[in-house]
Amino acid sequence: MTRLTLILLELAWASNSLLAQPAAATGPANENAAPSIRPTYVLGASDQVTIRAFDVEEISDKPFRIDNDGDLNLPLLNKVHAGGLTVEQLEDELVKRLSALVKNPQVTVLVTQYRSEPVFVTGYFKTTGIFPLQGRKTLLDVLTAVGGVQPNASRRIRVTRKLDVGPIPLPNAVVDREKNVSTVEISIDSLRQNLNPVEDILLQPLDTISVDRAEMVYVNGEVNRVGSIELQERDSISAMQLITQVGGLAKDAAPDKARVLRQILNTSRRAEIPVNLQKILEGRESDFQLLPNDILYVPRNGHSVAWGKVGLIAIPMASSLIYIFASRL
Repeated sequence: MTRLTLILLELAWASNSLLAQPAAATGPANENAAPSIRPTYVLGASDQVTIRAFDVEEISDKPFRIDNDGDLNLPLLNKVHAGGLTVEQLEDELVKRLSALVKNPQVTVLVTQYRSEPVFVTGYFKTTGIFPLQGRKTLLDVLTAVGGVQPNASRRIRVTRKLDVGPIPLPNAVVDREKNVSTVEISIDSLRQNLNPVEDILLQPLDTISVDRAEMVYVNGEVNRVGSIELQERDSISAMQLITQVGGLAKDAAPDKARVLRQILNTSRRAEIPVNLQKILEGRESDFQLLPNDILYVPRNGHSVAWGKVGLIAIPMASSLIYIFASRL
């Protein structure tokens, strides 16, 4: 086999272990896609809905308000109890009722007015959805109500607020005049331990509370345990800390030929950064700081990696195949 083929096989094997992460049970399937929260909203008295029902003109595209008993009074169907149902469950109930009148009914329910102004909870929380602001609710109240975050969630919550109700009253909040919002990130641990009480902000209508997946750094090649490490609340981790956490270098490692593969902004490619772990271990060079999504690769002794002049690779995260673009070998 050629040297390039050996490199491809070695990196493809490593990336299988590295990148084949199980999908979160209730988190977003695609981290770049906005999660759907509409069907999870629980309906209640005074909510107004618009029903779109194909071939049922009597109720289609007309607003109906849920009464104090939780019922909708609909032409053809009379009373339909909606209080306590999610939007999706109400759609299923209407399909069931309309099946006696229409063949294969198609129903969509839209909430056009909420009984109180809502807040939106998205991302890697245990429960996501639209939650009415009934009374004064703080960030910790909502965090408790949704059951906290998933195990693979970041340890920082992001709150986004429309400037129409004023900016978020924290010194580290960032105002974006173009988008007409202010945004702040708050440590979950700090919030839960009440280390900084002012961070438990009073929520305002239409606030969005979100949490991303935990940022990771990755290591593969000749180490005792190929895998990933969560940064948690750290901005970076040193190469030696990472090597220690994965059990050290394998006996055939070539630490002087290690490489860090770092994402190039706004591209799917990565730049190669040489890192001489041998000199770092011997105290002859400063430790190297790894940033979120960096990959530390340690080659085998006697197998140099020729990345070429440019040293760029692209790693499609949905696949274990690693493409290497080198100007020379």
